[in-house]
Amino acid sequence: MGMCLAGPGRALPLSPGDRLKLSIPDGEEFSGLYEVNQDGNLEIPYLPPLSAAGLEPSALQHSITQALLSGGYFQPSFLRVSVNVIQWAPAQVFVRGATFLPGRVLINELSDAELTQPPVQISGNNPTNRYLSVALRQAGGLKPTADITAIQLIRAGKQRTLNLSGIFNGEPFDDVPLIAGDQVIVPDTGVVNNLIVRPSQVTPVGVKIFLSNLTVPATGNSISGISRDATSFSYGSRFSQAVVAANCVGGTRGTNAGRRAILVTTNELTGKTSVLERGIHELMQASTNDANNPYLMANDSVACFDSTVTSIRDVMRTLSDVILPGTLIRTFF
Repeated sequence: MGMCLAGPGRALPLSPGDRLKLSIPDGEEFSGLYEVNQDGNLEIPYLPPLSAAGLEPSALQHSITQALLSGGYFQPSFLRVSVNVIQWAPAQVFVRGATFLPGRVLINELSDAELTQPPVQISGNNPTNRYLSVALRQAGGLKPTADITAIQLIRAGKQRTLNLSGIFNGEPFDDVPLIAGDQVIVPDTGVVNNLIVRPSQVTPVGVKIFLSNLTVPATGNSISGISRDATSFSYGSRFSQAVVAANCVGGTRGTNAGRRAILVTTNELTGKTSVLERGIHELMQASTNDANNPYLMANDSVACFDSTVTSIRDVMRTLSDVILPGTLIRTFF
């Protein structure tokens, strides 16, 4: 079975679960509604199982025609076969490599109405949710280190290399339709590609992180200017933007310029946690440096600490609160 890729003037490949309408004039015993079974075959009365998964409807139509002629059911000059897709099925595909949630994903999932009602007999509809870009998005989206020029698609043991660069620069790209059982492999370069760290069809829209800024004299995050909206960032936002959102930047230079911030990131696959600590002034001065100011990922944590000046002032204030009452007591007695 060859790999079918959609292009200009080409139909989409069939997948297990797809429902077809077969029409043959003067062939009522063969005509009807059929579904591609889990083995990828089409079972028509009086004919051997016909391979259908991965074929375009036109190719399947030709295969049915040849089977009917070989069986002696029709004369070539009188046989007319029509195959139309009336419902595209969901497809389970496997995604691994540089995505945030690799594993098995379901694309083109049917609505409750589509599951409970008979399929509408309209041919030519386009299953927009059965494409490669949808599978990548369902797998959490591409990581910043993904190689978008060499994504591998494996179908029935055959491999094809696809380039998705066009998603990010507006040029045409290989957003091919998928069928059940397809495997998608996203290579990991190990190097952050700044061009793909932004919202797109194949990357996350945003990230949710955790912020803490218990600055003196604030007694809670709400007083420090952290609202619910301040913890949601567009994908592609950096450590420095979280620090600003946490209200850690600004104010009196003498006391606030020396503040420090930490970024805590946990690898969801390995569970390993890494901690990055930077001075606020240092962070803002080199805000475009990837190592100094990394991109925010989902569930990162950012916390800000007061400067040494503020800390010393707080210690002295605490000592005075303790010593002064003691002095007053001795004076009184």
